[in-house]
Amino acid sequence: MELVKTIIGLEVHVELKTNSKMFCSCSADHFDKESNTQTCPTCLGLPGALPVPNKKAIDWTILLGLALEGEIQKNARFDRKNYFYPDLPKGFQISQYDKPFILRGNLKLVSGKNIRIRRVHLEEDTGKLLHETIDGERVTLIDFNRSGVPLVEIVSEPDMNSSDEAKEYLETLQKIVQSLGISSADMEKGMMRCEPTVNLEVSDGKSKFYTPLVEIKNINSFRFVKKAIDFEVDRQFKEFLEIKIEKQKGNKTTRGWDEKKGITFLQRAKEEANDYRYFPEPDIPLIGWSDRDIRNWKLEIGKYELPWDKKKRFISQYGLSEYQARILTQDKKTAGYYEECVRIANGKEVEIANLIINKRAPENLTPEELIKFISTSQTTQEITEEKLDELIKKLLSEHPEAAIGYKNGKVQSLGIIVGLIKGKTGMIIPIERIAKFISVEK
Repeated sequence: MELVKTIIGLEVHVELKTNSKMFCSCSADHFDKESNTQTCPTCLGLPGALPVPNKKAIDWTILLGLALEGEIQKNARFDRKNYFYPDLPKGFQISQYDKPFILRGNLKLVSGKNIRIRRVHLEEDTGKLLHETIDGERVTLIDFNRSGVPLVEIVSEPDMNSSDEAKEYLETLQKIVQSLGISSADMEKGMMRCEPTVNLEVSDGKSKFYTPLVEIKNINSFRFVKKAIDFEVDRQFKEFLEIKIEKQKGNKTTRGWDEKKGITFLQRAKEEANDYRYFPEPDIPLIGWSDRDIRNWKLEIGKYELPWDKKKRFISQYGLSEYQARILTQDKKTAGYYEECVRIANGKEVEIANLIINKRAPENLTPEELIKFISTSQTTQEITEEKLDELIKKLLSEHPEAAIGYKNGKVQSLGIIVGLIKGKTGMIIPIERIAKFISVEK
């Protein structure tokens, strides 16, 4: 048996930073607030309370869909997704099913590979379970402050084939959300959460087989996403060799990720759409858009500088290489810091870029302090991009074991090249930059 292909789709939830919740006027800023202090009859699901949709949340969902090249649906609606869970006080979640705000779309990776977007829809977040020990007894408490916060969900097609592609997709999506200013998308605070669905294509040389789908729930860091997917690929392949069970309707499962043990663990069989008994939300009418509305949104999205636009501008305006521009625009904070440094220095664009990328200045300097450091330091001489590439190739030829290890899946084997480059130039080079020369040599 041979593992032919890993197949990965992603569901990503992003909390929108509106002032109020999705269907009531309670504050949506729930992080680090005293438990159950931001609730009302509507977000607690009390009898007689009626939902009123948050227009700002709808507008932002459509802007995100347009940034992902999605198609605005002229008629949309909210639906009830029925299931029981302690942190879902109504016994159902107001979400969207067959008439979301956005269908289809695209997100392009650095390699040029296109990841198709299936849908972008809007729903309300649930409450939060807190597992604690009180008077020596393990208890579960519920905080409803998060219940009802606007939550946009982006669902991809299963177009990713490695954990690296999944990680890059998530990082790019986070940059888009931050560029639009609709969410901080801080994964550590749970404001961006990810659920990969993974299965494998396996072959015996004659036939192809597909392992059952596994959804890994609520991962809150890019690093954990990569580790969870890599573990799951290995686990599924070993399991298939042993039991030979193939994908079929009804055998999708949900697994959690245990970071301490570095494993996924079984949670439950995954429900299908009909198990949720979706039906139109009776308290919210259908939502429709005119051609004029759609034209206005398309004009609005043109006012934002999206990550790929910023990268192109850094190359043309500051004379940076594609690599330098990509690193500096990885997040809004770094890009802003770089531009402020350039503004103060009134030049030295490439020198400042190299200093920031290679961390050759003390940490946490203000832009003014960084420029002062440049003017007084004698350590800022940089080798050109071409010479650096030559050095990487030379070191790879001198240490073939590093390239062999990387090709066999041991990414850490390139650490020796990273260390040698740092020793010779003082520069810290990302492994991805070294790896591109290995893929050329394959």
